[in-house]
Amino acid sequence: MAATRRIDATDLARVAVFAALIAVLGLPGSINIGPVPITPQTLGVMLAGAILGPWLGALSVTVLLALVAVGLPLLAGGRGGFAVFVGPTVGYMLGWILGAIVIGLVVRIGGRIHWTTTIAGLLLGGIVAIYAVGVPFVALIVRIPLDAAAISSIAFIPGDLIKVAIATVVVLTLWRAYPRAFRLAPRPAPATTAVPVIADGQA
Repeated sequence: MAATRRIDATDLARVAVFAALIAVLGLPGSINIGPVPITPQTLGVMLAGAILGPWLGALSVTVLLALVAVGLPLLAGGRGGFAVFVGPTVGYMLGWILGAIVIGLVVRIGGRIHWTTTIAGLLLGGIVAIYAVGVPFVALIVRIPLDAAAISSIAFIPGDLIKVAIATVVVLTLWRAYPRAFRLAPRPAPATTAVPVIADGQA
């Protein structure tokens, strides 16, 4: 299976590219509507999980977060440093790792890319999984009830649905144009049963 093969230099290069992509998507900045800003960077997480797969996608997010932890301002709004990991956004950032894993697993069901699994994976990983980690951390750090934190997260859903739509188009277009970008293991050829040929005059 592709998920269990050795990581090679090409994989590492792809991980670096998607970590950079997530960082670049933070350049437009963020919209602050509460303790957690709205940023385009989740789109990069969605693409990383869908295109790289669950483990390389998660690795690309982890690389980005590690660079943020050492002080690089790679989050939207030029944020960086260890301080962001004790703020209300930490749950969403950690949720990116889980989200990339869920997206990669669901999108690649069946060993190929299909629009139904792509949409399902992006919704489950890009929204549900990230919120499942992010919302409790907001409640804990901001010290508000969990249901209040969940209600406040509803403001993010329209933007995240737009990201799902964009990511779906990008993933399906790339799959049709250049399927090798996904580095999926080729399907084994169906086994054929040899049919003995009996020559004329033979019993």
